[in-house]
Order: sequence, then C-alpha cells, then structure tokens
Amino acid sequence: MSTVLGYPRIGPRRELKRALESYWDGRSTRRELEEEGARLRAATWRRLAELGLGELPSNTFSFYDQVLDTAVLLGAVPERYRAAEDPYFAMARGTDGLAPLRMTKWFDTNYHYIVPEIGPETVFTLDAAKPLGEVREARALGHETRPVVVGPVTFLLLSGALDRLEDVLGPYADLLAALAAEGVAWVQLDEPALVTDLTPAQLDAVRAAYDRLGALSGRPRILVASFFGDLGAALPALAATPVEAIGLDLVRGRVPDIPLDGKTVVAGVVSGRDVWRTDPGRALATLRAIRADRVVVGTSCSLQHVPYSTAAEDDLPPELLSRLAFAEEKVAEVVELARLLAEGAAPAVPDEPAAAAEPDRVRPAARSPYPVRAAAQAGHLNLPKLPTTTIGSFPQTGELRRARAEVVAGKLAEDGYEALVRREIEHVIQVQEDLGLDVLVHGEPERNDMVQYFAEHLDGFAVTKHGWVQSYGSRCTRPPIIHGDVRRPEPITVRWSAYAQSLTSRPVKGMLTGPVTIVAWSFDRDDLPVREVVFQVADAIAEEVRDLEAAGLSVIQVDEPALRELLPLRAAEQPAYLEWAVAAYRRATAVAADRTQIHTHLCYSDADQILAAIDGLDADVTTIESARSGRRILDAVSGYTRGLGPGVYDIHSPRVPSAEEVGERLAAALKVLPVERVWVNPDCGLKTRTYPQVEASLGNVVAAARRLRETLG
Repeated sequence: MSTVLGYPRIGPRRELKRALESYWDGRSTRRELEEEGARLRAATWRRLAELGLGELPSNTFSFYDQVLDTAVLLGAVPERYRAAEDPYFAMARGTDGLAPLRMTKWFDTNYHYIVPEIGPETVFTLDAAKPLGEVREARALGHETRPVVVGPVTFLLLSGALDRLEDVLGPYADLLAALAAEGVAWVQLDEPALVTDLTPAQLDAVRAAYDRLGALSGRPRILVASFFGDLGAALPALAATPVEAIGLDLVRGRVPDIPLDGKTVVAGVVSGRDVWRTDPGRALATLRAIRADRVVVGTSCSLQHVPYSTAAEDDLPPELLSRLAFAEEKVAEVVELARLLAEGAAPAVPDEPAAAAEPDRVRPAARSPYPVRAAAQAGHLNLPKLPTTTIGSFPQTGELRRARAEVVAGKLAEDGYEALVRREIEHVIQVQEDLGLDVLVHGEPERNDMVQYFAEHLDGFAVTKHGWVQSYGSRCTRPPIIHGDVRRPEPITVRWSAYAQSLTSRPVKGMLTGPVTIVAWSFDRDDLPVREVVFQVADAIAEEVRDLEAAGLSVIQVDEPALRELLPLRAAEQPAYLEWAVAAYRRATAVAADRTQIHTHLCYSDADQILAAIDGLDADVTTIESARSGRRILDAVSGYTRGLGPGVYDIHSPRVPSAEEVGERLAAALKVLPVERVWVNPDCGLKTRTYPQVEASLGNVVAAARRLRETLG
C-alpha cells in the first residue's frame, strides 16, 4: 500500500496565487475564489489517482495556512476578528483597523505559519465544515480520502498553550465522531512537534491525548504522522496508545529499534524536503527492517515543500534532470516502492559514499572590535539619531515582471530591459530622498528573488522554470538547485548598487544574501555536507563584499534570515551548527574595512532563540522582525550591544501603520535599548507591497522617527 502525507496546493502554474490576489484586490468574489480552490483540489485527487497512489489525503489544501485552518476548525478565532468582513484573511493579513496574527517559520522549513492566539478566555468549539466538505467533494468525484489535520499536541505547542489540552480534546473527539458519521475510515493527525526535545510533562501530554482519542468508540482509525526528524522518546509513548498507525520520517530519522506490534507504520522513505531521486535499494532495505504488523510506503513529510513536476523543466541539463524528482515523480516512486515491496524484490544496496573531507574553516574570521568600527563609521557616515532605512527591496511592479518574462522569451532586448531597471532605480532613489530616509537602497528591481538572483550568477546552481514552492499565503519561490561546486565567475550586484550610489549623496546599502540563507532556500546537494556548501557560498559573497566596497559602497547588508531556520530541532545538535553557521557569515563579511558598516537582517524566524549566535555574526547593525512579535522580541534584545532595528512596519500586511502606531513601537524599543543603538525600519523587504502602501507607510515611519528625535533633543 502507498500514500503521501500531503501534496502541493498552489497549482502547477500558481493558480491559487492569482486567485487569492484577485480576491484580495477586489477583482473577484469569495465564491469565485472557492470555485478555484475546488478545481485545484479535484485536479490533485485526479492526478494522485492516475499515478496509482493507494490512499489519498484530503484537507491538505488551504487558502493560506494549515495551522490557521486548524484554529478555525477549533473555533480559536480571537473576538476582535469575528466582526471582520472575512475573519480568516483578517487573521492572516490584517485589515485597515486590525493587525494580523503573528507569523513564523514551520519548524526548520521556509514555510511560514500563522501562530494561533490562545488565552484563558478562548472557547474551543468545532467547525468541521472544511474537512467534511472536502471528504464529500472527493467522494463525489469517486475518491475516498483520509482527512489531514494538525494534531492537538503540535497545535497547542505552537500556540504556547499546552495547558489547554483537556479543553481542546473535546472538539477533536467531536471531529472524529463527525468524520465517522461521514463514513471516513482513516484520519491523519500531524504531530511534527513530537520530533523535538520534549519534556516529561509534554510526553505525558502525548500519552494523555492519544489515550483519550484512541479510546473513543466508533471513530475512524488514527494515523499520527511525525516528520522532520526522529521521534526519539515520543515513539514508545505513542506506541503505547490505542492509535492504529504511526508515520515515521525515515529520511531524517532511523528505523525504530523496538517492534511496533499491532500498528501500521507509514514509512517515509521518499523525501518530501529535497528534489533528488530515491535510491530504491536503500529504501527497500529500510522498509524491510521495520517490525510492524503492516508497512505502508510513504513520504517523509508533506510534498508541499517541493515543486509539482519536472515535466515542464526543458531547460535543465539532461544529466541533472535525470537525477531529479519533484512531487509527481516522488508519488511515482512511492507507488513503485510499494509494488517492489509487495513482490519481494530486493535491488542491491549501493555502498555508502565515502564521507567528504571538510576543510577546517570553523574558526571565525575577525574584524576590529565593534567600538573601533562604530567610531570609524560614525565619523564617515554622519547619521542622525534613530537613522531610518528599509530592508532592501521596493515594490516589483507589473511592468518589471512583464519585462523580465519578455527578456526570457526573447521578446525584449537586454538593453531595453536594462533601461527600465535604470529608470526604476532612479525612481526608488528619488522616492527615498523625498521621504527623507537616511540610508537608502537601490530597490532591487533587477532581482526576481533574493536567492534565485544570486543562483543565476553563481556556478554550481541550476534554476527551474516552474519549480514553485509556497512560502506563505500567495507568496511562492522557486528554490534553486545546488548540484556542483559554487564559484562566483564575476561581480553580481556591483553595477546597479554603484549606479544607485552615484545618484545621491546619502549612503546606499549594497544588498547581498548571506551564505546560510542562499543554501537553506535552495535544494542542497546530496553528495556534500551542507556545511561545506555554505562555506563555498561564503567565499563567493566575500568576493562580492570586497568589490562593493571598492566601488564606493560604505554600507553593505548581508541578510541571513535563515540562520534560525536551519537550526537543528534537537538541542544536542544545535551548538555545532551555530558554530559553523556564524563562522561562515564572518568569513563572508570580515573582508570589510572598519568604516564600512555591515548590516544583517532576520525576519519571521524566532530570532530571540538564537541571540548569542546573532551577536556572534559581529554585524554592526541587525534588523529583525518585531512588528508582529512585539514585546516577545524586545524583551529578549534588552541590552544588545550593537546597532539594532526592531521592525516597526509589518510589510506582510497591506495595512498602513499610522505615525502614532510607529511611534509607540519605537518608544517601546527605547525602553530596552539606548537611543544610539536603535535603527528605524520595516520588518522585511517591500517587494510584495504597492507603491501607494509603501510611500504612505514609510512616510509615517520617517515622521515618527523625526518626532522622537525632537523629543529626545
């Protein structure tokens, strides 16, 4: 038997993105959005059935995020959103009068989820319309499905509310009863939090939750799916409960050393996190080592983290393409492995490749001490108190996107495109000067993505045409594929950054993406340790820093938003990772002179959990997300000894913050940080916003900073 834990939901050509943005812009109705969602779901079930998959999942589709869907399912909608025209999207994106809920990364992936807001006053009540509706939709099309829901322990741990377990289990029990009444045979409860370090009390919560749900009579059979790592101590706890099946990530985890008598194991031997073909011999050996009543071949996690299909990638080198497997190809692998397992086939298992020797590069490179650099930079840059800046990108207009596509299609000459980029940079500089920002950016009009742009200019990377993966809501990226040694054949960003600096007397930031982030937001090699790949990229970025400085750029930002994202989920593995990740960043930036101000940026990544490592990066200025996280971040950064910009403008929402709102956020920052350390900035890049939104918001940001300067004298 075969199954997958989930599937991409944005559409092979990002149909969901276009439908969402049309609805948000008022160009279509909610009914039309729902119709497009139904069409995408039907296409997914049809394709999975055509590929021969044994058991089909449902309720993996979402208009924004599966954790937000679970909050709605359980009635955990804060009161202030209930009167909104569309409470679901108000929680996700905010409205003119409402800030959205907090957003952060889904474990160690680049997918963002909406953090539920649960307090003592939250009343949990079941609203099962979505999972029941999808079961009925699929059945009408001739498909029986297994509904997928975020499990109670993970939902509450992500919400910081595990003390509400007893209250939330009632609606979960009601859900099981409703699904049973609908004739559903199996339900999948996703519990990725079980692969993290759990306390004894949290393990007790796992036992209590699944003892209670497992003891219900007349319910569907329960598959508890874990992924992103090894269950460790959670496995015996879960195995002792009455649930019928356990999903194991056997790509990142190991074959259990205990028998799972009486259980079905959904064996995740096909990776849902990378794009490389599965070795059938090794996978079959793993499958046969499992001791359980029944083994179902599956994926290590949901396939939402990989693109749809390699079929449309006709520009990739044939040798590389033959090694790749996206979602459709991975489903085919799952089906084929199930056939081979049933037939008793035993392909030879190849020898394990010899471990590649890793150069000793972990010792961090060093610049002069921060006080020495800070004095040199203050004299050179001459910035006011509370200097204002942005994170890097400005809105990517439809004209720019069309022109980029026309260049690729051969419909627009390169010089015509470059003229457009030049005009856009001139416009961005003028907008910032008119607004009164202190440190400017060139707006990145030439860049399609902060990682893909670098991948297109570095050896060792391949870029897809249609390899889209959802990051959050309607935001999609095309992660590059690293398949060889990384080298920089020529400067990447110097030309446009230097042109922007030539247009103004104010400092312009050179904008680079950090080595950890470039690797984390790409599909990494399968034949070299990730640490060594990161150091190869660090060497390329160091060359770019050196060239930007030589071209006259006095401020250089090297973003590292994925620093927290790559942090191993188990505490024992974290120090070694942070040691080499910090060393790689410093290797990339230590070439800068003392008077060159190095900035870095982290967003939506629980930066408060790795402040020691952020300090170790030794950047002169760090900008972080805090517009949604608020006090949680500010309390953690109290006493930070370098420049810090807590984001005062949430760019992931279309709402425009008032100058008073920005001023309140700045005042909160000044309660925990000295004024000479505080920078004023949005919490992320402005690429996804419109110019009217950006100009109004940045105008209020600058106004708030000026008022505070006057107040402070």
